[in-house]
Amino acid sequence: MKTQTRESLEEPSKKPSGERRGPLQFLRELPGLVIMAFVLALVIKTFLFQAFFIPSGSMEPTLMPGDRVLVDKIPYYFHDPRRGDIIVFEDPHPKAGQDRGLLGGFFHWMFQGLGFTPPENEDFIKRVIGLPGDVVEGRHGAVFVNGQKLDESYLPAGRETRPFDPVTVPPGELFVMGDNRGNSLDSRFGLGYIPIDKVVGKAFVIMWPPGRVGVLR
Repeated sequence: MKTQTRESLEEPSKKPSGERRGPLQFLRELPGLVIMAFVLALVIKTFLFQAFFIPSGSMEPTLMPGDRVLVDKIPYYFHDPRRGDIIVFEDPHPKAGQDRGLLGGFFHWMFQGLGFTPPENEDFIKRVIGLPGDVVEGRHGAVFVNGQKLDESYLPAGRETRPFDPVTVPPGELFVMGDNRGNSLDSRFGLGYIPIDKVVGKAFVIMWPPGRVGVLR
């Protein structure tokens, strides 16, 4: 009679834990997955890409009220905004923020970054016309930069710009205008020059509504 080996008398080993995962194990992991998703969304919105809603007609017809655009923050880590870029920027004349304390300020920043809390100061979207040191002027229905007529093929045929006196863009700032030249609060009027460090990023695509989805020039 054959003798059973020691191995044959042992109980079969349990299946690896990763082979079957019950609902209780998933529930235990769920809070960690949610936190990771929030952190990832916050990192993407803070440093890479952010969506913005267009509330007014100052950029018509390039952007219409109700459009939603995606803003790319990556290019301006490597260079400053360039003439013709459509940029989103923070209010250059912000009101004083509410004192929330260290902890309250952190949570407000986090929820604002995730889109749950509106910003204390509104953001703007305009087109870069003048760079630091440029002399910008409006005459004969067109814009001139450093004495040269600016090629603005992105404007509808026949759209003219009202005259404005020559101005020199200060160092570290930008001169911006809306494509809707007759109805835009921009650097010609109350908005003034835009500090480059207030720029959030470059709008590069319309992602809503479906009928207007497309890359911005």
